[in-house]
Amino acid sequence: MAKQTLDQKLAILSDAAKYDASCASSGSTKRDSRDGKGLGSNEGSGICHAYAPDGRCISLLKILMTNFCIYDCSYCINRVSSNVDRARFSVDEVVKLTIEFYRRNYIEGLFLSSGVIRSPDATMSDMVQIARKLRHEENFRGYIHLKTIPDASPELIEEAGRLADRLSINVELPTDSAVQQYAPEKKPEQIRRAMANVRMVKDAGKEKSYTGKRPPRFAPAGQSTQMIIGADGSNDATVLGQSTRLYSSYKLKRVYYSAFSPIPDSSAKLPLIRPPLQREHRLYQADWLLRFYDFQLDEITSVTRDGNLDLEIDPKLAWALVHREHFPLDVNRASREMLLRVPGFGVKTVTRILATRRHRSLRYEDLTRMGASMKKARAFITAGGWTPGGLTDSANLRARFAPPPEQMTLF
Repeated sequence: MAKQTLDQKLAILSDAAKYDASCASSGSTKRDSRDGKGLGSNEGSGICHAYAPDGRCISLLKILMTNFCIYDCSYCINRVSSNVDRARFSVDEVVKLTIEFYRRNYIEGLFLSSGVIRSPDATMSDMVQIARKLRHEENFRGYIHLKTIPDASPELIEEAGRLADRLSINVELPTDSAVQQYAPEKKPEQIRRAMANVRMVKDAGKEKSYTGKRPPRFAPAGQSTQMIIGADGSNDATVLGQSTRLYSSYKLKRVYYSAFSPIPDSSAKLPLIRPPLQREHRLYQADWLLRFYDFQLDEITSVTRDGNLDLEIDPKLAWALVHREHFPLDVNRASREMLLRVPGFGVKTVTRILATRRHRSLRYEDLTRMGASMKKARAFITAGGWTPGGLTDSANLRARFAPPPEQMTLF
C-alpha cells in the first residue's frame, strides 16, 4: 500500500471523528457550500465548536489519532471487521497539525479521540504523549479535550486529566445488556469504574493540603460521556433515566447523544428505531428540561404510552398540551416553577419576568421584548391586554404547532 500523505490522513481521520459527539448541532438541515454556492457549512468534519464557561465559542481541531481498532463493536464504523479506509497519525503529526492550525488562526484547541490499537494502555499512552508535547514542548495553552480509553490504567487517565481541559469516557449504549450484546469486548463495570476515578481525582483536586497548597489542576472543564441511541431497542425513558443517573453519580458536564444510522457493510442486524437525528434532537431538549427546568423524568416520558418522546413537537410543548388543566397562567402571579413550564419561555425570560413584575404589571408586548416565543406561549398565558380565550382548550391546538403532513414520493 502506498504511503499516505499528511493531507490524506487528515481527510480520513477528521471525517472518522464526526461520529464522536462533542459539540455537534443536532436536528439541523444539512447545508454546505461545496457546490460553489454560498458560504459556510453546518456539516462535514475537521473543525467543531465548543463553548467556554464564560460563553466564548472555541474552534477545535477534531480528529482521531487512528481509525484502526482491535474491537468489533457492531454499531461502530471503525470496528475491526469494517471495510473502511484506515489511517494513523504519529504523535508528532498530531502535534504539528494542532500547532500549524493554531498559528493560522483556524482553531483554538484540540479534540482528540482514537480507535484502540495494540492495547488500551498503548493507545492512551500515545494520546497522553500528544497532550504532554503540546503543553510542555510547544507551550500550547489552548483547549484540549481527550476521549479516554476506560480500560487504560488509572495512572494514564490521571495524567491525561492533568494535561487536558476536559476528559470523556463513553458509556456507549443506554443499558449494560445492550453493551454486552453489541460491544461484548467492552465492560460496563470498567467504564463506570473509570468515570468514578475521574470524579474522585477531580474532587480531590479541590481540597488544599495541610500546607495550604492545592494539587495540580485536573480536567478543569470536567468530564462528559457519549451515548449512542437507536442502535438498540431502548426507549427514550430508558435513555434519559440512564443520563439522569450519570449526571448524579459522576457530576458530568454533559451527556452527548449520538444518533445511530445504519453502517454500510454492517453484518450485525441492529434494531434501528425511529428517525435518528430527530430523536437525538428531542433527547437534547428533554435533557435540558431535566437539568435546568425542574422537570421530572416521568413527567417528560409519560406523555406518550411507549415511553418515547413526541418527535413532532418539543417535550415541553408536548407536556403542556397533555396538562392543559394548569393553563392559562397569569404571568403576573404564577410561580417560577410554573412559568418554566410555559412553552416558549426560557430560563432567562422567566428571570426577567420575575424581576420586572416586582415593579409593574406585565403586558403582552413586554413579554415579546423579553425574548419569549409568543407564537408558542400565547395559548398558555394571560397578561395585561391579552387572554387566549378558548384557544388553550381548542381541539386543534396541537395542529397549530405540529408540522403539516407531507405527501411522500413513491420513487
